[in-house]
Order: sequence, then structure tokens, then C-alpha cells
Amino acid sequence: MRIYATYNIKGGVGKTTTAVNLGYLAAVESGLRTVLWDLDPQGAASFMFRVKPRVKGGGKALIGGSRSLDDAIKGTDFDNLDLIPADFTYRNMDLLLDSAGGGSGGRSGANAPGGKPARKLGKLLAPLAAEYDAVFLDCPPSISLVSENVLHAADLIVVPLIPTTLSVRTLDQLTEFVAGFNGHRPGVLAFFSMVDRRKKLHREITENLSSERSEVALTAIPALSIIERMSVERTPVTVFAPRSSAARAYRALWAEVRSRGE
Repeated sequence: MRIYATYNIKGGVGKTTTAVNLGYLAAVESGLRTVLWDLDPQGAASFMFRVKPRVKGGGKALIGGSRSLDDAIKGTDFDNLDLIPADFTYRNMDLLLDSAGGGSGGRSGANAPGGKPARKLGKLLAPLAAEYDAVFLDCPPSISLVSENVLHAADLIVVPLIPTTLSVRTLDQLTEFVAGFNGHRPGVLAFFSMVDRRKKLHREITENLSSERSEVALTAIPALSIIERMSVERTPVTVFAPRSSAARAYRALWAEVRSRGE
């Protein structure tokens, strides 16, 4: 089982649209048994897949162990693709993880062995290996105990970046943070999202960084209104517009993600 996480400190960069499209491609076009866990209390991925954003017992039941992660899994309209929906109680997940870990959180907890708070999500996901080939984690935009859990659990962090200087700085901060982990370290694959090639800065950054840095994908996702229509259609763009340039870009991105994650 491979665990992929779409993550960025910033919001509004395309994390959910990426998780939704890659999850669909993994399940339907690659035939992998796939589950997407919507970790964002806003529940955008759950909305996209038309799944009620409610977990019985809330995040407390899952993190505390009174309800198994397997019991929270819901089916979607697509073969091989399941979803663990978001719940608004996830807004308190940092506190729940810290309580469940019995520790103080932070970097010391993240790097120490045993039942520390930053290892909890990984332990919850481990039993799914018998049922699934791929897990996608759609992460909230934050620097938190939740994001530390995600970074420790994932095999590959998929990082959408808007082509600006500050976004590149964010990537540097993430790679430095991951490099400080003891034991398991996830791979990092960044890609440029919402690229407007009419803008000189967008062209320069995407072309230069993709050629200069191995952790930046060659594929870029363009800024297109058809991607924004996903919230109206409530389905991946690879479904309602399979021949569009947006769908082709997500297929190319999935090919790069899969090759890095194996």
C-alpha cells in the first residue's frame, strides 16, 4: 500500500482538486484499490464525491480508537474508489492526536519512537494495507500536529505550488523539515498549479525550477475554468471532461506521481 498526501502550508493552491483527480485516476484508470481520506474539516473532497461529511462519533472516535477507520469508509460512484469523509470535528484533530499520543506533541514527539502523537495517523492507516493499494490524504492547509502526522505517514508528499517566489520558499521549508526526520522520510514531489502562461513570472518559474530541481515535476496544471467547474459538477474533471487539456495534465501528473511513489 502506498500513501500519497496532497499538502501545502497555503490554502487555495489546488490540493483537493489534485487529490480528487489523482484518486480517481489511480482507482479507475490504473485499477488500484484506492481510498481517499478527507482530513480537511471543510470537507471539500467529500462534497466533490457526493458523500455526506459526517463520521459517526466524529474524529474523536477514530483517533481514540472506539471506532475503526475501516468502519468510517464510504463508497463512491466509481469502481475501486472509496472515501473516508471529513467531519467538522476534525477542526479539533490536533488536540485529539495530542491526547491520543499521551505526549506533548511538537518535534520531539515527532521524531521519537513509540506511541507519540505524530505517529498516530500512520498507525490508524496501517490495517488498510490488506484492502487497498493506494491511499490519498487530502490535508488541511496548516503547520500543525495533523500535518506532522501526514508527513510521517506518507510515502510521497505531493505539493501544489503557485508559481511565485514565496511558494518556492515554502517548498524549501518543507524539504528542510522532512530532512530532519529520524527513520522514515517521505519523498517530496512538487508541481506547479494554476499556471497562467500569459504571465512572464509564471513561465520563468515553472520552466527554470522544473529543470533545476529533481523534486519538481515536469507536469504543470494550467489555470483553467474547467477545473473550477469541478465544484459545480461534483466529480473529477477527468470524468466530465476526459479529453480536456486539464484532464490530460492530471493524467501526466499521476504518471509522475506513481513513478516516484513506487
